[in-house]
Amino acid sequence: MSQEHDRIRPYQLPERPVGLFYAWWSGDPLPDLPRPPHLIVEHDPSAAVIRQVVDLTDEQIRQRYSEGNRALVARVEGVPAGIGWSSSGRVEIGELGLDFVLPRGNSYLWDFVTLPEWRGRGIYPVLLQTFLREGAAGQRFWVGHDLGNDASARGIIRAGFQVAGLVYAVPDVGPVYVADAGVDIERARAAAEILGIPLLELRT
Repeated sequence: MSQEHDRIRPYQLPERPVGLFYAWWSGDPLPDLPRPPHLIVEHDPSAAVIRQVVDLTDEQIRQRYSEGNRALVARVEGVPAGIGWSSSGRVEIGELGLDFVLPRGNSYLWDFVTLPEWRGRGIYPVLLQTFLREGAAGQRFWVGHDLGNDASARGIIRAGFQVAGLVYAVPDVGPVYVADAGVDIERARAAAEILGIPLLELRT
């Protein structure tokens, strides 16, 4: 039994996780996606364009770029409709209290927003797949969402990701990464190591 398992064993997992984590590794299948008509993807747009989609200050945008983040904006008929970010360096997941640096060859996709009037048109999975298709050979991509965010889950799966585990908030322990019988254990172990949290393997 692993040391990580021993650390978690005395504690009972909460009834529900706080979120799910997904992986896409270079060489995994990329499903064909229907592309919304008149959609183009703009790389590393200006602050003025970004502010049309999300409420960020110029200083916040400059900081994201200076830290090595990349941004994609989806335009439909020239109008900014959605945005997403990719990090290959430092990542903060505030809701879990996690702050870590990604190993070389890994990217974390985060802070995707589709404006309300453009939702339901498949913009989110197109942005996700654009990052995947432009990744280097051997690269690993990660993305997650809060429990109950069914729209994000659908978009992530449509883009080609597979579930790599669940995150629970365990009292007196903190975030715990859980891999059940349906999860690729190699990916679960890689995710837990990146996040820097204990891994609990539930195998049947």
